[in-house]
Amino acid sequence: MATYESFEELEVWKLAMDLCTEVYLITNLEAFSKDFGLKDQIRRSSVSVPSNIAEGYERDSKNQFLYFLTIAKGSCGELKTQLMIARNLNYIDEKTYLQLANKSTLTGKQLGGFIKYLKNYKEKK
Repeated sequence: MATYESFEELEVWKLAMDLCTEVYLITNLEAFSKDFGLKDQIRRSSVSVPSNIAEGYERDSKNQFLYFLTIAKGSCGELKTQLMIARNLNYIDEKTYLQLANKSTLTGKQLGGFIKYLKNYKEKK
């Protein structure tokens, strides 16, 4: 298994950070200005993804890391749902929705692959 010095080196964390930043940028637009509930919730789910990757990494336990990666993966699904709601309410256009939904799906798939890899990884003695 590749050794990482910090969670910031993980490609899935970098992707999640980009996704979170993009969500914050779109929720600063006027369309979201009066829907405080959805704006807050979509931001929370986007922040949850890289935050849980980082928290799990810092726990120094494979089982804890897996647990937090699973939470991060769940947050990707939550975020994708909230993006659909934002699209249905015309807070974001179709192009923006597809871009962010695809990035959310990709992040979830990368997390799923990473989880599977870690579950099957046996440390050398």
